[in-house]
Amino acid sequence: MAKEVLMMVMAGCPHCRNAFEMMDTLRQEHPEYAAVKVKIVDETIEKDFAASLDYYYVPTFFVEGKKLHEGRPTLEVVEAVFKAALANS
Repeated sequence: MAKEVLMMVMAGCPHCRNAFEMMDTLRQEHPEYAAVKVKIVDETIEKDFAASLDYYYVPTFFVEGKKLHEGRPTLEVVEAVFKAALANS
């Protein structure tokens, strides 16, 4: 079973919107990525939870509590997050 990905976002963030589009593209190209569950948390809504994490920019991706990427995403970065979630699962 794939590890859960935590994705910290903020409403209206263009980089977050791009990350969502990249995730959709990758899932279309690689059906195995559909097994990766992404828990999406808006930092403006869950402020206390967001404050408990070590990050500054959104989107930020965590897998098993480890920060894998923070800030403007690329397709390669998002794919690396999916691969990390599926590794040893």
